[in-house]
Amino acid sequence: MSIRNGLRAVARSPSAQKALTAGALAAAGYPVTGIDTGETFARKLSAVDRCIELLSDSMGKLPCFIMDSRTRERQQLPLLQLLNVRPNEAMTPFIRKKVLETSRQVNGNGYDWILRNPRTGRIEELIPVPGNLVEPWRDLGGRVWYTVTHPWTGEPMVLPNEDICHYKAATRDGLKGVATLRRASETIASARAQQQYERSFYESGGQPSGVLQTDSDLNGYAKGPDGKVLKREDGTAVKLKDQLRSEWEKVHAGPSNSHRLAILDLGLKYTPIAATNADAQFIESKEVSIRDIARYFGVPLYKLQEGKQAYGSNEQNAIEYVVGTLHPIVTQYEEEMTWKLLLESQVDAGLEIRINMMAELRGDTSARKDWYKAMNEIGVFSVNDIEELEDRPAVPGGDARKASVNYVPLEDWPELSRLRAGLPQAREE
Repeated sequence: MSIRNGLRAVARSPSAQKALTAGALAAAGYPVTGIDTGETFARKLSAVDRCIELLSDSMGKLPCFIMDSRTRERQQLPLLQLLNVRPNEAMTPFIRKKVLETSRQVNGNGYDWILRNPRTGRIEELIPVPGNLVEPWRDLGGRVWYTVTHPWTGEPMVLPNEDICHYKAATRDGLKGVATLRRASETIASARAQQQYERSFYESGGQPSGVLQTDSDLNGYAKGPDGKVLKREDGTAVKLKDQLRSEWEKVHAGPSNSHRLAILDLGLKYTPIAATNADAQFIESKEVSIRDIARYFGVPLYKLQEGKQAYGSNEQNAIEYVVGTLHPIVTQYEEEMTWKLLLESQVDAGLEIRINMMAELRGDTSARKDWYKAMNEIGVFSVNDIEELEDRPAVPGGDARKASVNYVPLEDWPELSRLRAGLPQAREE
């Protein structure tokens, strides 16, 4: 199977992806629990999962266009067919951008493999490559290369810089990005510990742990009805203490056994020793964890159904989300695609690939109305410009721009005032 087909198939065959070992995961700064990978571990937190979904969905729904930076006019090039219609045989444009942004958040790097026609050099497909299959490096001359590993055979393939669009998260050296999950690993581990505590609390029927006390000697081994010592599956003998704990948990642990009446015999006494949820300020701690996670991702709390909900503040937070969080990400995508996807002659001619961020603001009808009105009244937007931003057809005569006659240069204001008052014009000396 070719490397191209293997990379296409990796999305359809999750088992083909290389699994991270616990040692590699710990070395990367992720907490390790069982067989969980860093992403699986973190995305079990609803705040982390929602932040990644919000950012990837936001990037996925923003359409691209090509603009002449000198005239500000939009250009229609065949490349837009890939960017806005079908980037490859398996993905829609939304899915491609969502996969790239998810990989950028989770792995620190999003990679887009540029497949060109070997005869014409024209770009035929854009295929997102899983971040754990790509390793960027520099040669002795400082040139950047990418080693792409085949997801099935492990066969490496070296690609030049111009064949990979590389989108980075926070970076120290400009070559590789550092994932948000890695930078927030301690916060995520703390939040997961709270989640595990909550799960354990309810699995135990909401009852605190405690001590069973008896005057009897429990140092011996448990025996069955036949008088033989009971053994576990691994062959080790079961102590009386372990048997007593097991029998107690069978009766009193779990949601279905909560608040059952305990009957103690043989001088047993039960003493709870754990703190309650109120003592541990459990709810407050969960709220702080959500706020910390939201800070790492740059997502407003209201998008996580957290914090105070007010229309005015949410509207301002939405603007801040676009300006402070999305705009830097969009700028990186625009610059990388312009340099890698356009021809050198097109870049020299001033063409740029841009991403239309108006799609992120379409939910606020009132703000759009005020913005369009202001831009139209000062002559920045024509009616057809507004129709285009709203994905509506142009109207006859809609290309004309207008401006208010109420605004004149200050030096012309005295003469205009005389004319409006019906006074004679000032004589020239």
